[in-house]
Amino acid sequence: MVWAYLIWVAAAGSAYAQISPGPLARAHADLEGSTKCATCHNFGLGNRGFKCLDCHAEIRRRVEGYIGYHARAYNVSAAETDCARCHLEHNGRQFAITKLDRDRFDHKALTGFALEGKHKQLKCDGCHAAAKIPATAKAEIKVKDLNHTFLGLKKECTSCHKDEHNGQFGAECLRCHSQDAWKPANGFDHNRTQFPLTGLHINTTCEKCHGPKPGEVTAKYKGLAFGQCQDCHADPHRGAFVNAKAGTCQSCHTTAGWKSVPSVSSFDHSRTKFALHGKHGELTCAQCHKNNDFAKPIAHEQCKDCHQDIHRGQFASRVGKKGENAADCAACHNDVKWKPSGFTRETHQTGKFKLEGKHAKLECARCHSTDGQITNTNTIAGKIPGAVAVKASADGKAALSKDAVFALKQQVCLDCHVDPHGGEFKAEPYANKCEVCHTQDVFRPSTFNLTSHGKTKFPLASAHLAVPCADCHKPLSMAEVLPDTPARKYHFADQSCTGCHVDPHRMRTGAMAGNAAVTCETCHNTREWRELRSFDHNQTKFKLEGAHQSATCIGCHRPVTAAVNARNAPKPTVDFAVTPTQCYECHDDIHGGQFMTPGKEKDCSSCHSISKWGSAEFDHSKTSYPLEGAHTQVRCAQCHTENKEINGRVTRVYSGTPTDCAACHSTAVPSLKSQSETKQPGAKPGTKKD
Repeated sequence: MVWAYLIWVAAAGSAYAQISPGPLARAHADLEGSTKCATCHNFGLGNRGFKCLDCHAEIRRRVEGYIGYHARAYNVSAAETDCARCHLEHNGRQFAITKLDRDRFDHKALTGFALEGKHKQLKCDGCHAAAKIPATAKAEIKVKDLNHTFLGLKKECTSCHKDEHNGQFGAECLRCHSQDAWKPANGFDHNRTQFPLTGLHINTTCEKCHGPKPGEVTAKYKGLAFGQCQDCHADPHRGAFVNAKAGTCQSCHTTAGWKSVPSVSSFDHSRTKFALHGKHGELTCAQCHKNNDFAKPIAHEQCKDCHQDIHRGQFASRVGKKGENAADCAACHNDVKWKPSGFTRETHQTGKFKLEGKHAKLECARCHSTDGQITNTNTIAGKIPGAVAVKASADGKAALSKDAVFALKQQVCLDCHVDPHGGEFKAEPYANKCEVCHTQDVFRPSTFNLTSHGKTKFPLASAHLAVPCADCHKPLSMAEVLPDTPARKYHFADQSCTGCHVDPHRMRTGAMAGNAAVTCETCHNTREWRELRSFDHNQTKFKLEGAHQSATCIGCHRPVTAAVNARNAPKPTVDFAVTPTQCYECHDDIHGGQFMTPGKEKDCSSCHSISKWGSAEFDHSKTSYPLEGAHTQVRCAQCHTENKEINGRVTRVYSGTPTDCAACHSTAVPSLKSQSETKQPGAKPGTKKD
C-alpha cells in the first residue's frame, strides 16, 4: 500500500516536492531529480549514509593521508555522514553549502600550518588563489573557479615564494630565514661552513662574495673557490712575493685589514736602511712603495723626500743655534705626531717678536693665517665693517692651517689690531704707539690717568676731575661707526663749555652782553655751575642803578616756562639776550595807560626815578595847566581826587582833571589861614607831591 501510494503521488504534479527535502545547491544542480538521489545517498538495507567521498576523491585522499583541514575535521567513526556537519544540501541554489567562520578559524590547529610573522597579516585569498595551486593538484579539484577553493596548497615556502637560491639549499627555507622577514637570514651561521668569517670579512655583505655578478640574477653560494686570498682578491704586489719566504698574503696581512700590517709580520723593515718608527709604522706598504715596486730605491734622507713642504719654503734658509741646518722638518716635528710641533712658546721668545701678556695665550692661528694677514679680533664689539674675526675650532681653539704664513712683517700693534681710535692718535706725541696708554696684559683699563690728562690741551680741574671718562668720551652711534673712524671720540675741535654741555642760554651769550668774547667762564666756574662769579652788569647795555642794584638776577631774567610740564620737555632756561630794558616791560603800569602818549609810552622817568618809585619829580609847568601861586603848595590828591577801576585795579585819574576854579573851589573865598594850612613844609616852588 505504501509503495502504491508513493507511485500515485509521483504521478501527481506535487510528487517531487513530497520526495525531495528541497532543491540542491548550485554546485550539485546537475544531480537534481528523484532518479539521481542514489548518486549521493546510500539506500541500502544496512546503515544508511552518504557517498560524498566517492565523488570528492581529493578530499578522501587528504583524509586518508592526514593532510590539511579535512584530515583533522573529519570524524572517521561517523563515516561520510560527518560531511553533513559542515555541508548542508537541499537549501536552494543560493545557499552556501560550506559553513566557515573565518574570524574564529584556528589555522594552526585545523590545518597544521601556523600563520606566523608576516603570514598573520595576509587575508585568506592572499594564499588560497589559483596562481599558487600546483598543476598536479589542479586536476583533481572539482571547483571550476580555483580562486574559490582552499584545496591544493603545499606547506613548502617555494610553493608560494620564488626560490631566490635556485635550489642550492633545497626547500627548507626556514633553516636560515623566518616568516617575519626574508632578510636578514638570522638562522644562517657562516662559521658552520667551510669558510668561517673573521676580521673585515664579518662586515662584508653577502653580495660582495656571492653576487649575483653583473649580467646574472642568482647569487652563487655553492662551488665558490676560497682556498687562497687570490681566489677573491687581486694581488697588488703583482707576484713580487711569490718566490719569497713570505709567499702568502697571510705572511704580512690579516683579515683585520689589508693596510694594517702586524708587527709579527715575517718582514722586518728595521733591517732596511729606513726603520719604521712612530707614525711610519702605521703606514701601508703602498704608501711608500708606489705601484707595489719594492725593488725600487726610495729617497728618505730628509722629510721633504716624501712629504710636501707645507710651509712653502719659509724655513729653507733657517739655521740652528750652532750653525746646523734647521730647515728640515725634524727641527720642529717628529715622526710620532706632527702636531703639536717642537716649536714652543719658549722658542718663540728667541725670535724677533716675544710673546708677552695676552699674546702668550694666543693660539698660533690667530697670527699665522694662510694669507699672512692677521685676523682681527678686537672689532669694537663687531661693529666695524671689514674686521674679520677668527673662527674657533670645536674645542674653542683656532686651528692652524697647513698653509699658514710664519714669516710675518707685523711688529707694531696696528699691524695686527684694528685702531679703535680711528687714527686720532697718529700724530705726535703718540704717533700710534698703543703702548703709551695700553699694555699687552689687558687693553682696558688703559694706563692713561688724571695725571696724563693734565698734560693734554684740556687739563681736568675741580668738578671735571670726578667725571667718568665715558661721560665725555662717548661711543659713537652705529650710523657714525664706519671704517677708519673711532669707536669713541677723544679729540674735540671745540673745547669750550658748549662743546660738551647744552647751553641753557640758547647760544646767545655774546648777544646778551653785546660782546662776542663773553663765554660761560664769564659767569660760571668748573667748581659748581650755580656758583656765579661777580658779573659786572655795567659792562652791558643796561647798567644797574638805584633800586636795580638790589634786585636778584631772576627778578629780571625770568626762565622760559613753556611746556615744562610736558613729558621729556627741556628744563626751563633763561634768555639773557632778550631781557627787557624799558620800565613798562618789567613793571606794571599803575596809571592804567593814562600817560601812554605817542613818543612817551616808555618814559616813566618823566615822573619817577630808579632810586625810589614813590618820590615822583613831576614838572606840572610842562602840562596844559601850569601851577602858580598857592597851587604850587597843593598836594596832588587835593586836585586829582577821582579814582577809577582800570583793568581790574582802582587807579587815580590824572588825565582830564578840571581846570576851572569853580570845579574845585566854592564861591566862598578861603581864608589866608586855610591857604597856609595847605602849604607843605619843604615843598619847592613849581612842584607838587602826591
